[in-house]
Amino acid sequence: MNYIASVSQAGSPSSDPTFDVAVIGGGVVGCAVLRDLTLAGLKCLLLERGADLLSGASKANSAILHTGFDTSPRSLEVSLLQSGRRRYLEVHERLGLPLLKTDAVMVAWTPEETARFPELIAKAGTNGVPGVRPLPLDELRQIHPYLSDTAVAALRVPGEHIIDPWSAPLAYALQAVVNGAHVERLAEVMQAEREEDYWTLTTPHARFRAKVIINCAGNFGDLIEAFARKAPFQIKPRKGQFVIFDKTAQRLMPTIVLPVPNERTKGIVLCPTIFGNVLVGPTADDQDDRQHAGVDTATLQKLLAEAARIVPALEEEPVTATFAGLRPATERRDYIIEALPAESWITVAGIRSTGLTAALGISGYVTGLVEEHFFRLKPLSEPVWLKVPNLAEHLPRDHQRPGRGNLICFCELVTEDEIEVALSGPLPAGDLGGLKRRTRAALGRCQGFNCLGAVCNMANDRLLSPLPLQK
Repeated sequence: MNYIASVSQAGSPSSDPTFDVAVIGGGVVGCAVLRDLTLAGLKCLLLERGADLLSGASKANSAILHTGFDTSPRSLEVSLLQSGRRRYLEVHERLGLPLLKTDAVMVAWTPEETARFPELIAKAGTNGVPGVRPLPLDELRQIHPYLSDTAVAALRVPGEHIIDPWSAPLAYALQAVVNGAHVERLAEVMQAEREEDYWTLTTPHARFRAKVIINCAGNFGDLIEAFARKAPFQIKPRKGQFVIFDKTAQRLMPTIVLPVPNERTKGIVLCPTIFGNVLVGPTADDQDDRQHAGVDTATLQKLLAEAARIVPALEEEPVTATFAGLRPATERRDYIIEALPAESWITVAGIRSTGLTAALGISGYVTGLVEEHFFRLKPLSEPVWLKVPNLAEHLPRDHQRPGRGNLICFCELVTEDEIEVALSGPLPAGDLGGLKRRTRAALGRCQGFNCLGAVCNMANDRLLSPLPLQK
């Protein structure tokens, strides 16, 4: 159950606070960039303002591994999304990352939506995504017997699959750490000053020096950018709310069900999750608050109504959880990734709902910019690889292992051994949210009512952020 043997933890301050590269922001993109640059032979630092990784936008998404079939052709986004997908498929088994091959259907509910299909098929062809084709309604019924009979038309979209939204970035960061990177949490960058060949970064508890800064700060990206220049973009967080149905609903959702997208959003999706549930969402509402993504009853009721409209049997299914996330939208439609050689700075901004798929594509692109403008790279000849514990329901889990420890979370079948692994190793959980994302504990039907006390007793004083009070 150990991530890797004989590796020191990454939680203590670095003995030498001078680095080749400092990555600001510990979301999925920042973790991927940290991994690639570390494997490229650079001394790298990651600064995350939260107590754990994925404290911002990356912790809440639909976890679809996209093909890019409907993404704007010739955009940077579609290029990096598709290279990110290819790279994920190349490395996921070596990192222990699950893949649930579901494919997708895009369903039209009106003649007006159907009229967009030729455009979408042509876009898929331009983007090099094969196999997107009209799906006769009788075939749709065979694939989706529980789908509403009010569907007008459908497209088959092969290759759209489901992955684990939390284990992927954790694996990227862990591989970076075991190969020499340093991760500092509770490390909001409060000041950044450039003197001669170095940036000096001030955080609440320490100062660090780095030759090059990479801004992957997500919803705070424009504020961080102001240290280097007047930001040419403005982050306007876009909130998406989600509803998670209980595992009993999984039989109703054999594939992803996509809506016909519009100019502003890809729309509300119905899909299975890697954890055995069914998800509906997200909504898309702009807000000013960069940190807090609350849910509201009216919106959740609309999501439930939309889910029941598409799959009527979902009306009878219990809801396990609701949540919301913030996507770092800008006034531009495309990703914003550019090098500022004179400032020793790289900007990575405006990465929205496709960031999970695109992360390794973005990190590869950023590595190219680093090599072009700043360093001659010398990739590690024998990098260390490791596998993260599996959380996917369709693959063997720890509770099925002979001799496994006691169950601590009965809803999600999480063992004490899994909690212990998440609290130790080279990059232990920093707060309760991080512990949940590493194990699935307290994320099931009872939402921690029965197990949270035991989980907190195990965590005790081992987290960076205080635990909730338990009786």
